[in-house]
Amino acid sequence: MENRRTLFSHVRWIFSVSNRFSRVDRTGRSAVTSLLASLGISFGVMTLIVVMSVMNGFQMGFKDAIMEISSYHVRVSGADGEAERQFLEWCGNEKEIRSVTPFYEAESFVVGMRSRQSAAVIRAVPSGVMETDGGFARELTVTSGDFDISREDTIVLGSGLAYALGVRPGDVVTLLALSGGSDVELLSRSRKFTVTGIFHSGYADINASYAFVSLEAGRKNFGAGAEKTYGLKLNRVSADGIVISGIHKAFPRLKAESWRSYNRSFFGVLRVEKNMLMMLVFLIFVVVGINIYNGMRRLVFERRSEISILSALGGRSGEIKSIFIMRGFLTGCTGAFAGVVLGLLISVNIGSVFRAASDVMYYAQYFMVLAFNPENAAYVQENPMYLLYASIPARILPAEVFVIALFGILAPLAASFAASRNVLKMTVAEVLHDE
Repeated sequence: MENRRTLFSHVRWIFSVSNRFSRVDRTGRSAVTSLLASLGISFGVMTLIVVMSVMNGFQMGFKDAIMEISSYHVRVSGADGEAERQFLEWCGNEKEIRSVTPFYEAESFVVGMRSRQSAAVIRAVPSGVMETDGGFARELTVTSGDFDISREDTIVLGSGLAYALGVRPGDVVTLLALSGGSDVELLSRSRKFTVTGIFHSGYADINASYAFVSLEAGRKNFGAGAEKTYGLKLNRVSADGIVISGIHKAFPRLKAESWRSYNRSFFGVLRVEKNMLMMLVFLIFVVVGINIYNGMRRLVFERRSEISILSALGGRSGEIKSIFIMRGFLTGCTGAFAGVVLGLLISVNIGSVFRAASDVMYYAQYFMVLAFNPENAAYVQENPMYLLYASIPARILPAEVFVIALFGILAPLAASFAASRNVLKMTVAEVLHDE
C-alpha cells in the first residue's frame, strides 16, 4: 500500500511540474513547437484512419464479391454417392458453416447478337441459390430482368459480358465452344440459351466473364465427366483452416481448398498496396517525431536552470527526465485523441465529404472559366471520380484504429525519451554559476 502511495505521489509530482512547464511556455518558441507537434500527430492519425478506411472499403468490395460469388470460402470436391450424403449431413451439424452450394463449372466461347463473341466462365448453380445463399444474393445485384434459371435453356449474364455480346433479357446466346469431357461436343450451335437477367457485382472481372445456368443445364451440357464441387460459406472467414481440418479428419478422400489459394496473386497485390500506403503515411509520424525531438532539446536547454534547482532540491535524474517524457506523452495523447475523433467522423461521412469536395472543385473551376474564358463556361462539368469515391463505403476496423492511435502516442513518447537524455549533462554548480 505504501509503495502504491509513493508511486502515485511521484507520478503526480512529475505531472504537476510538466504541466507547469507547459503553462509557462505558452507564449514562447517551445509553445509553438508543442502546438505544431500536436497538430502533426492529430492530422497524421486522422489521415491514416481516413485513408485506411477508404482503402478497406475499396479492397473489401473486391474481396467480398470474389468470395461470395466466385471462389467461396472453402471448396470441396470428390464427394459422390454415400460420401456425398454423409458430407452434407456433416456440414449441417457444423456451426461454422453458413451455407453449402453445389455447382459445376466450364469455360465457354459465347456468341451473342450480330455474331459478337466473348469468352466466359459458365457456372451451373441451384435455381434457388438467391434464397439459400444470402451472401451471393447480397453481392450480386440484378440490374435487368430476373435471376431466373429455373429452365434448362435460360442463362443470367454479367453486365460486362452482356455488353460485349450486345444482348439484353429476352435475347438468345449460343455456347459455341464448351470445355468438358469426351462426351461433350467442343463446337456446337445447338447450345442456345435465353437471357433472363443481367447482374452486376463489385468486381469487374466477374461482371465481364461470368454467366450462371441451372444445375440441370450443367449436367446436360458439361458432360458426364463434369465434377460437382461444393462451395461452403462460413460465418467467420478466418475459420477456413478449422473447417478444412475437420473435413480432412472426417473425410480423408475429399479435397478441400481455402479461399486463400484462389486469386492468391490478386489478394497479395492488394495487401502490398495497403502496406506500402500505410508505410508512406507513417512517415508523417517520423517527421513529427523529429520535430518533437528538436523542440524537447531546446526546452531542456531553456529550462536548465529550473532543472538544476529541481536536482538541488532532491529530484533524481530519472524523475527529471520523466517530466519531459510526460510532456511528450501528453502531446501524443492529445493529438491522437483529436485525430481519432476527426478521422472517425470523416470516415463515417466520407460520401458527404467527397460530394462536398466535388462541388467545391466544380464551382472553383466554373468561376475561373467564367472569369477568363466565359464562352466555355457551359462545358464545365463535375469530376465523376469524386462521385465514384463517394459511392465506396468506408470500412473502419477497430484494430487498425487502435494501432494508428498507438503509433501517434509512441512517436512523441520516443522523441521525448531520446531528447531527455541531455538532462543534467552539466553539473548543478556549473549551471548556477553561469546564471
